[in-house]
Amino acid sequence: MDYFKLSKEISYALRHAPWEYELELDDEGWIDIEQLLITFRVNKLWKHLDVNDLFKMIVVSDKKRHEISKGKIRALYGHSRPQKIKKRTGIPPSIVYHGTARHLVEQILNQGLQPVSRQFVHLSADKDTAFLVGKRKDFSPVILRIDSEKALNEGIKFYKGNNTIWLADYIPFEYISKE
Repeated sequence: MDYFKLSKEISYALRHAPWEYELELDDEGWIDIEQLLITFRVNKLWKHLDVNDLFKMIVVSDKKRHEISKGKIRALYGHSRPQKIKKRTGIPPSIVYHGTARHLVEQILNQGLQPVSRQFVHLSADKDTAFLVGKRKDFSPVILRIDSEKALNEGIKFYKGNNTIWLADYIPFEYISKE
């Protein structure tokens, strides 16, 4: 079983296009595991997919993209589907980071961080993760520092993505500086 490929396909289904798989997610992005398995087993590549494969996919993943609870599964972050996923607020580390392409820095420092094609702005609890995320768009990304403690105290909401990823609806420019 190619767990990397499985993770990517389940991520696509749960984050971006559940309707392509005839899946109906609840307001928090959960779907019954049995419904997901039935849908995926139609494809001969996933013909023998079972719940243990889903658990293994989560365990072996280098990024914690999914979670399973009470017979359901969901993607933790990265959603772009039209219906916004409801998230519970949380308290992030006092400083979080965002890795970005060099050509976007001035715009972000003037306008803030916006989710663009995603539902939430993605932030990292550490510089290394921010750098890796930023490298997707620029071979030499800029690391931005977000004063999340001040932002939180002034009413900005944060949501936990996973152990290293934090989410926000928007980060105004006054909380952002270049690292």
